[in-house]
Amino acid sequence: MLDSAVVWMNERGNTEQWGTTPWSERPGRVERVERYTSEMTPYIAELDGTPAGVLVLDSGPSSQMPIEPAGEPEQYVRLLVSHRRFAGLGIGAALLVHAAEEARRTGVDLLRVDCWAGGGGELVRFYERNGFTPTDRFLHGTWPGQVLARRVGVRAARSGTA
Repeated sequence: MLDSAVVWMNERGNTEQWGTTPWSERPGRVERVERYTSEMTPYIAELDGTPAGVLVLDSGPSSQMPIEPAGEPEQYVRLLVSHRRFAGLGIGAALLVHAAEEARRTGVDLLRVDCWAGGGGELVRFYERNGFTPTDRFLHGTWPGQVLARRVGVRAARSGTA
């Protein structure tokens, strides 16, 4: 899935977000996915028995990113990707709905994610369409990032924003 995302981005002129080398060929990337699936909480969306998307939740942002902790319990989207042959079918949006349900199930009010903020902000707008609000911008080297947050728990339900 990650390799297909790199190809898809590159075909659209986006070589800045994840570069041009397939994800699986970059140093440390396979190990990162192995760590995500063994140390965090992965969810796989399937269509007709075929993996179509992946969501990985954690209790906070990566310590390797210049992102401040939330200061309260949170669920953090560490990875969200869909196989590009299923693009446009709402796989990512459905996985974000699941992330909100998981946060509520565990009694957590805050769901956060960080994403690439370059390329005209298309990815940021995707998260905004899915109920997130931009909070903090950051740079990771030369990579522009955006943190987004969504209230999903008890407080959000009381205010009508869940």
